[in-house]
Amino acid sequence: MPDPLPTIWASLGISADYPEARQLPIQREAQALITIGRTADRRLIRLTPSAAAAWQRLRAAAAKDDIALRPISGFRSIARQTAIIRRKLAAGIPLADILKLVAAPGCSEHHTGRAIDISTPEDPSLEEHFARTPAFRWLKKNAGRFGFYLSYPRRNRHRIGYEPWHWCWRPTGRQRPDPA
Repeated sequence: MPDPLPTIWASLGISADYPEARQLPIQREAQALITIGRTADRRLIRLTPSAAAAWQRLRAAAAKDDIALRPISGFRSIARQTAIIRRKLAAGIPLADILKLVAAPGCSEHHTGRAIDISTPEDPSLEEHFARTPAFRWLKKNAGRFGFYLSYPRRNRHRIGYEPWHWCWRPTGRQRPDPA
């Protein structure tokens, strides 16, 4: 079966060299997912089983330190990523501006089911000011113990804007990664 990504990218105006130029690998869509919550508009928030278990451990540890963490987004299909970009284009946002905040379809860590956007119950928005919260400071200090890393720090090599809310779980050598 031919790779649909070049066709999707062309339809959005994204260059075929996008992954190489941005140093973003093609991400396979996760198949095995479990629900960890719901979005404000009642969409399911799903992660792979191993990432979900790590998220639950991270969240419980934060709660012990009086830090409340709220999942905002998890797995996102290539089709949904495409729809997000189409919606922004239809709103008149230039593609170059969109790609500063949204990875091209096929290149988003959300496809893996291991990426999670995190906020707090008090402020569920995904905005840069999250970096000034106690929750972010706690994550920065502790998330690595649970296998999570900040994917898009300031001035990252992918040229994606600073996303203090976007964390991805990386399987360690002792853990088996979830099947794609």
